[in-house]
Amino acid sequence: MYFFLSHFSFLDICYSSVFTPKLLEILVVEDRMISFNGCMTQFFFGCACVITEMFMLAVMAYDRFVAVCNPLLYTVAMSHKLCAFLVAGTYTWGGLCSLIITYSLVQLSYCGLGLMNHFGCEYSAIISVSCSDSSFSQMACLVISIFSEACSLLITLASYIFIVVIVIRMPSKGGLRKAFSTCTSHLTAISIFHGIILLLYCVPHSRNSWLLVKVATALYAVMIPMLNPLIYSLRNKDVKETLRKLINSKLHSHPV
Repeated sequence: MYFFLSHFSFLDICYSSVFTPKLLEILVVEDRMISFNGCMTQFFFGCACVITEMFMLAVMAYDRFVAVCNPLLYTVAMSHKLCAFLVAGTYTWGGLCSLIITYSLVQLSYCGLGLMNHFGCEYSAIISVSCSDSSFSQMACLVISIFSEACSLLITLASYIFIVVIVIRMPSKGGLRKAFSTCTSHLTAISIFHGIILLLYCVPHSRNSWLLVKVATALYAVMIPMLNPLIYSLRNKDVKETLRKLINSKLHSHPV
Protein backbone atom coordinates (compact mmCIF):
# COMPACT_ATOMS: atom_id res chain seq x y z
CA MET A 1 0.00 0.00 0.00
CA TYR A 2 2.76 2.46 0.92
CA PHE A 3 4.61 1.68 -2.32
CA PHE A 4 1.58 2.84 -4.30
CA LEU A 5 1.01 5.78 -1.93
CA SER A 6 4.55 7.02 -2.54
CA HIS A 7 3.91 7.13 -6.29
CA PHE A 8 0.49 8.69 -5.70
CA SER A 9 2.16 11.45 -3.65
CA PHE A 10 4.81 11.89 -6.35
CA LEU A 11 2.08 12.44 -8.95
CA ASP A 12 0.39 15.03 -6.71
CA ILE A 13 3.70 16.89 -6.39
CA CYS A 14 4.28 16.72 -10.14
CA TYR A 15 0.83 17.97 -11.06
CA SER A 16 0.90 20.87 -8.59
CA SER A 17 4.39 21.74 -9.87
CA VAL A 18 3.08 21.94 -13.44
CA PHE A 19 0.44 24.64 -12.83
CA THR A 20 1.17 26.33 -9.49
CA PRO A 21 4.44 28.16 -10.40
CA LYS A 22 2.82 29.82 -13.42
CA LEU A 23 -0.31 30.62 -11.40
CA LEU A 24 1.84 32.32 -8.74
CA GLU A 25 3.72 34.19 -11.46
CA ILE A 26 0.41 35.50 -12.82
CA LEU A 27 -0.85 36.52 -9.37
CA VAL A 28 2.38 37.98 -7.93
CA VAL A 29 4.46 39.22 -10.88
CA GLU A 30 1.43 39.68 -13.15
CA ASP A 31 3.31 38.08 -16.05
CA ARG A 32 0.52 36.59 -18.14
CA MET A 33 2.67 35.47 -21.08
CA ILE A 34 3.68 31.91 -21.93
CA SER A 35 5.45 30.66 -25.04
CA PHE A 36 3.84 28.13 -27.36
CA ASN A 37 6.45 25.49 -26.48
CA GLY A 38 6.01 26.25 -22.80
CA CYS A 39 2.24 25.92 -23.12
CA MET A 40 2.47 22.57 -24.90
CA THR A 41 5.00 21.33 -22.32
CA GLN A 42 2.73 22.38 -19.46
CA PHE A 43 -0.25 20.65 -21.06
CA PHE A 44 1.71 17.44 -21.78
CA PHE A 45 2.90 16.98 -18.20
CA GLY A 46 -0.43 18.07 -16.71
CA CYS A 47 -2.39 15.65 -18.89
CA ALA A 48 0.09 12.82 -18.23
CA CYS A 49 -0.18 13.34 -14.46
CA VAL A 50 -4.00 13.33 -14.50
CA ILE A 51 -4.32 10.13 -16.57
CA THR A 52 -1.54 8.39 -14.62
CA GLU A 53 -3.14 9.34 -11.28
CA MET A 54 -6.50 8.10 -12.55
CA PHE A 55 -5.09 4.61 -13.14
CA MET A 56 -2.94 4.75 -10.01
CA LEU A 57 -6.17 5.08 -8.00
CA ALA A 58 -7.54 2.05 -9.85
CA VAL A 59 -4.38 0.05 -9.08
CA MET A 60 -4.66 1.07 -5.42
CA ALA A 61 -8.29 -0.14 -5.41
CA TYR A 62 -7.13 -3.52 -6.73
CA ASP A 63 -4.42 -3.57 -4.06
CA ARG A 64 -7.07 -2.98 -1.34
CA PHE A 65 -9.18 -5.77 -2.87
CA VAL A 66 -6.30 -8.25 -2.58
CA ALA A 67 -5.45 -7.07 0.95
CA VAL A 68 -9.03 -7.48 2.21
CA CYS A 69 -10.05 -10.62 0.30
CA ASN A 70 -6.77 -12.55 0.51
CA PRO A 71 -4.87 -11.15 3.51
CA LEU A 72 -2.80 -14.31 4.11
CA LEU A 73 -1.67 -14.44 0.47
CA TYR A 74 -1.27 -10.69 0.05
CA THR A 75 2.54 -10.64 -0.09
CA VAL A 76 2.50 -13.49 -2.61
CA ALA A 77 -0.29 -12.07 -4.80
CA MET A 78 1.09 -8.52 -4.76
CA SER A 79 4.76 -9.29 -5.31
CA HIS A 80 7.33 -6.53 -5.79
CA LYS A 81 7.58 -7.46 -9.46
CA LEU A 82 3.82 -7.14 -10.00
CA CYS A 83 3.65 -3.85 -8.11
CA ALA A 84 6.50 -2.41 -10.20
CA PHE A 85 4.80 -3.66 -13.39
CA LEU A 86 1.47 -2.04 -12.44
CA VAL A 87 3.11 1.29 -11.59
CA ALA A 88 5.18 1.24 -14.79
CA GLY A 89 2.00 0.50 -16.76
CA THR A 90 0.17 3.52 -15.32
CA TYR A 91 3.07 5.87 -16.13
CA THR A 92 3.42 4.44 -19.65
CA TRP A 93 -0.28 4.73 -20.43
CA GLY A 94 -0.50 8.25 -19.01
CA GLY A 95 2.52 9.40 -21.02
CA LEU A 96 1.31 7.74 -24.23
CA CYS A 97 -2.20 9.24 -24.01
CA SER A 98 -0.81 12.68 -23.22
CA LEU A 99 1.64 12.43 -26.12
CA ILE A 100 -1.18 11.63 -28.59
CA ILE A 101 -3.37 14.52 -27.42
CA THR A 102 -0.44 16.96 -27.29
CA TYR A 103 0.63 15.97 -30.81
CA SER A 104 -2.90 16.62 -32.08
CA LEU A 105 -2.77 20.11 -30.53
CA VAL A 106 0.67 20.90 -31.98
CA GLN A 107 -0.66 20.21 -35.48
CA LEU A 108 -3.32 22.92 -35.18
CA SER A 109 -2.98 26.55 -36.28
CA TYR A 110 -3.57 29.33 -33.76
CA CYS A 111 -5.03 32.76 -34.36
CA GLY A 112 -3.58 36.16 -33.61
CA LEU A 113 -2.03 36.65 -30.18
CA GLY A 114 -3.49 33.41 -28.83
CA LEU A 115 -5.24 34.97 -25.84
CA MET A 116 -6.62 32.27 -23.53
CA ASN A 117 -9.25 32.81 -20.86
CA HIS A 118 -7.39 30.64 -18.37
CA PHE A 119 -4.41 30.71 -16.01
CA GLY A 120 -3.01 27.48 -17.43
CA CYS A 121 -2.81 25.49 -20.64
CA GLU A 122 -5.94 23.38 -20.18
CA TYR A 123 -7.30 21.52 -23.22
CA SER A 124 -10.50 23.50 -23.76
CA ALA A 125 -8.58 26.78 -23.33
CA ILE A 126 -6.04 25.79 -26.01
CA ILE A 127 -8.75 24.62 -28.42
CA SER A 128 -10.60 27.93 -28.01
CA VAL A 129 -7.74 29.88 -29.64
CA SER A 130 -7.30 27.49 -32.57
CA CYS A 131 -8.37 28.76 -36.00
CA SER A 132 -8.11 25.42 -37.82
CA ASP A 133 -10.25 22.30 -37.83
CA SER A 134 -9.82 20.67 -34.43
CA SER A 135 -12.24 17.77 -34.94
CA PHE A 136 -9.46 15.13 -34.96
CA SER A 137 -7.92 16.51 -31.77
CA GLN A 138 -11.29 16.68 -30.03
CA MET A 139 -12.16 13.15 -31.15
CA ALA A 140 -8.81 11.82 -29.90
CA CYS A 141 -9.27 13.60 -26.58
CA LEU A 142 -12.86 12.32 -26.25
CA VAL A 143 -11.94 8.69 -27.01
CA ILE A 144 -8.95 8.68 -24.65
CA SER A 145 -10.91 10.44 -21.90
CA ILE A 146 -13.91 8.11 -22.08
CA PHE A 147 -11.77 4.97 -22.35
CA SER A 148 -9.47 5.96 -19.47
CA GLU A 149 -12.29 7.10 -17.20
CA ALA A 150 -14.43 4.03 -17.95
CA CYS A 151 -11.56 1.55 -17.40
CA SER A 152 -10.42 3.27 -14.21
CA LEU A 153 -13.93 3.41 -12.73
CA LEU A 154 -14.68 -0.17 -13.82
CA ILE A 155 -11.58 -1.53 -12.06
CA THR A 156 -12.31 0.55 -8.97
CA LEU A 157 -16.01 -0.35 -8.77
CA ALA A 158 -15.35 -4.06 -9.39
CA SER A 159 -12.69 -4.11 -6.67
CA TYR A 160 -14.95 -2.44 -4.11
CA ILE A 161 -17.97 -4.56 -5.00
CA PHE A 162 -15.93 -7.67 -4.19
CA ILE A 163 -14.63 -5.97 -1.02
CA VAL A 164 -18.17 -5.16 0.16
CA VAL A 165 -19.33 -8.72 -0.52
CA ILE A 166 -16.42 -10.19 1.45
CA VAL A 167 -16.77 -7.68 4.29
CA ILE A 168 -20.51 -8.38 4.69
CA ARG A 169 -19.73 -12.08 5.11
CA MET A 170 -17.19 -11.40 7.88
CA PRO A 171 -18.45 -12.87 11.19
CA SER A 172 -16.58 -10.45 13.48
CA LYS A 173 -17.41 -6.77 13.75
CA GLY A 174 -13.75 -6.01 14.44
CA GLY A 175 -12.75 -7.36 11.04
CA LEU A 176 -15.59 -5.40 9.43
CA ARG A 177 -14.47 -2.16 11.04
CA LYS A 178 -10.81 -2.76 10.17
CA ALA A 179 -11.64 -3.50 6.53
CA PHE A 180 -13.69 -0.34 6.13
CA SER A 181 -11.10 1.81 7.90
CA THR A 182 -8.50 0.49 5.47
CA CYS A 183 -10.57 1.55 2.45
CA THR A 184 -12.14 4.81 3.71
CA SER A 185 -9.21 7.09 2.87
CA HIS A 186 -8.86 5.65 -0.61
CA LEU A 187 -12.59 5.93 -1.29
CA THR A 188 -12.48 9.59 -0.21
CA ALA A 189 -9.61 10.34 -2.61
CA ILE A 190 -11.40 8.53 -5.44
CA SER A 191 -14.65 10.43 -4.81
CA ILE A 192 -12.91 13.82 -4.92
CA PHE A 193 -10.79 13.01 -7.98
CA HIS A 194 -13.47 11.43 -10.16
CA GLY A 195 -16.15 13.81 -8.86
CA ILE A 196 -14.31 16.80 -10.31
CA ILE A 197 -13.64 14.98 -13.61
CA LEU A 198 -17.30 13.99 -14.00
CA LEU A 199 -18.43 17.50 -13.08
CA LEU A 200 -16.11 19.12 -15.58
CA TYR A 201 -16.45 16.78 -18.55
CA CYS A 202 -19.79 14.99 -18.12
CA VAL A 203 -22.16 17.74 -16.94
CA PRO A 204 -23.82 19.37 -20.00
CA HIS A 205 -22.35 22.75 -20.98
CA SER A 206 -19.87 22.63 -18.08
CA ARG A 207 -16.93 23.01 -20.47
CA ASN A 208 -18.48 26.20 -21.85
CA SER A 209 -18.30 27.76 -18.38
CA TRP A 210 -14.80 29.20 -18.09
CA LEU A 211 -15.30 29.86 -14.39
CA LEU A 212 -16.06 26.17 -13.77
CA VAL A 213 -13.08 25.08 -15.90
CA LYS A 214 -10.71 27.38 -14.00
CA VAL A 215 -12.07 26.37 -10.59
CA ALA A 216 -11.77 22.67 -11.47
CA THR A 217 -8.18 23.15 -12.67
CA ALA A 218 -7.33 25.04 -9.48
CA LEU A 219 -8.83 22.21 -7.40
CA TYR A 220 -6.71 19.69 -9.30
CA ALA A 221 -3.53 21.73 -9.10
CA VAL A 222 -3.73 23.10 -5.56
CA MET A 223 -6.51 21.68 -3.37
CA ILE A 224 -6.32 17.94 -4.15
CA PRO A 225 -2.53 17.69 -3.57
CA MET A 226 -3.09 19.49 -0.25
CA LEU A 227 -6.04 17.32 0.81
CA ASN A 228 -4.64 13.89 -0.09
CA PRO A 229 -1.90 13.85 2.60
CA LEU A 230 -4.53 14.80 5.21
CA ILE A 231 -6.97 12.16 3.95
CA TYR A 232 -4.42 9.35 4.11
CA SER A 233 -2.71 10.46 7.32
CA LEU A 234 -5.98 10.60 9.29
CA ARG A 235 -6.18 6.79 9.19
CA ASN A 236 -2.97 6.65 11.26
CA LYS A 237 -3.70 6.20 14.98
CA ASP A 238 -0.87 8.48 16.11
CA VAL A 239 -2.02 11.27 13.79
CA LYS A 240 -5.64 10.93 14.95
CA GLU A 241 -4.58 10.94 18.60
CA THR A 242 -2.41 14.03 18.12
CA LEU A 243 -5.23 15.81 16.28
CA ARG A 244 -7.69 14.88 19.04
CA LYS A 245 -5.34 16.26 21.73
CA LEU A 246 -4.81 19.46 19.73
CA ILE A 247 -8.58 20.03 19.34
CA ASN A 248 -9.19 19.32 23.03
CA SER A 249 -6.40 21.68 24.10
CA LYS A 250 -7.86 24.45 21.92
CA LEU A 251 -11.39 23.88 23.24
CA HIS A 252 -10.32 23.86 26.91
CA SER A 253 -7.79 26.69 26.69
CA HIS A 254 -8.92 29.99 28.19
CA PRO A 255 -7.37 33.39 27.41
CA VAL A 256 -5.50 35.00 30.30
